[in-house]
Amino acid sequence: MSKKADIGSKRLISLAPEQWVKWVTQIPNVQVRDIITSEFQWVSRESDVLVRAYTPEDGEFLVLNELQLRYKAEMPLRMRAYAALAEERYNRPTYPVLINILPPASSVTIPTRYESEFRGLQARQDYRVINLWEVDAELVFQQPLPSLIPFVPILQGGGNESKVRQALQVLRTDEQLNDLESLLAFFATFVLETPLVQQIMRWDMAVLRESPWYQEILRQGLRQGQLSAVALGLELKFGTEGLQLMPEIEQIEDVATLEAIVEGIKTLNTLDELRQIYR
Repeated sequence: MSKKADIGSKRLISLAPEQWVKWVTQIPNVQVRDIITSEFQWVSRESDVLVRAYTPEDGEFLVLNELQLRYKAEMPLRMRAYAALAEERYNRPTYPVLINILPPASSVTIPTRYESEFRGLQARQDYRVINLWEVDAELVFQQPLPSLIPFVPILQGGGNESKVRQALQVLRTDEQLNDLESLLAFFATFVLETPLVQQIMRWDMAVLRESPWYQEILRQGLRQGQLSAVALGLELKFGTEGLQLMPEIEQIEDVATLEAIVEGIKTLNTLDELRQIYR
């Protein structure tokens, strides 16, 4: 590998924006005008990409793409907020799409709309959900969808050596794509043994540590371990009453804060004192 892979969402979608938009919207005659990035200042993360699109029937509209490594409970509210902000700023209708890369726990249900009610007033935002683990890997090669080639190992039917080798061949025969090998290798390690992935890729797997996706998975693993420690500590020290804190603690993303809660359980005597750590 000659250079660090740029695997941000904008980079992936810009590989073939019209093919991408046709896929996420299922509108065969859609045309892409441009990808809005730097001027879209209220979006600060690389996971959000706004595309200006057009069809003769609809006129000009926006496609809001939100790529998430794993689904988070706050996504419906975020999709509502982003769609409204996009429509207000650009005065165009918005087609929001949430793309989830890795499956959540089996107990998690992924909604396709935001809904709320307060004193008889209702709010609702529909959006399309695409779960990559439900996408047929063969579709990526047939259409083709170059933006999804690095994700082939975690697509439906893509978790085998032959499909990973096929994806690698696509990346290596296109100069525009060959810097995405590290992303392909990273997702291949979810379904194949690391030595086999090394053999397929023919390079040191240490390159994966440069990937933001690798760092995110590592962070999530640490976070899940801390949450388990918090739940056990709360139950042992405070019983059922202590476990009542878990719904709010599970919303904490920062691993350092979770570590502080674990330490707090050891030394603090009341739940109110514990709450002060994260409030």
